[in-house]
Amino acid sequence: MAKPGKAAAMAQLHSAARLSRTALAARLLSHGFYAGQDQIMIALDREDGQTPGQLAIKLGVRPPTVTKTINRLQTQGYVEKRASETDARQANVFLTEEGRGAIRAIEKAVRKTEKQALKGLDKKEQKALVKLLGRIEANLSNGAIVAEDHEEADDADE
Repeated sequence: MAKPGKAAAMAQLHSAARLSRTALAARLLSHGFYAGQDQIMIALDREDGQTPGQLAIKLGVRPPTVTKTINRLQTQGYVEKRASETDARQANVFLTEEGRGAIRAIEKAVRKTEKQALKGLDKKEQKALVKLLGRIEANLSNGAIVAEDHEEADDADE
């Protein structure tokens, strides 16, 4: 069982993440985007023509989730799928002109949410926060799932 300080830290982390996603989702919805669509649009803005599988890997989500989101974005006119020139089994996803125009609205929504979330933190605090969150992310993304008895042993050592 986690110590009270660790439990409080994790609860704060979960709460902050949930609230930031909710605030961003509300801003995106005002532009006609649903949660998750922004990530695909931004990834395509950085590197157009990716496959759904490539997008899923980059975004850390399952391929069916990406496919559903791409289909919705395609229906909205923001992306189009084209057959791969090198592999007939693959399709590549590209931003449309309308999709390119929408990128600025997505970036603005992200900036406003960042500004709201970081209000009252000076540059030094923001830098420290980014560093700490990076360490937490690295700890959690190593892919290893530790058995509960190992976690309890680690907690006992501290």
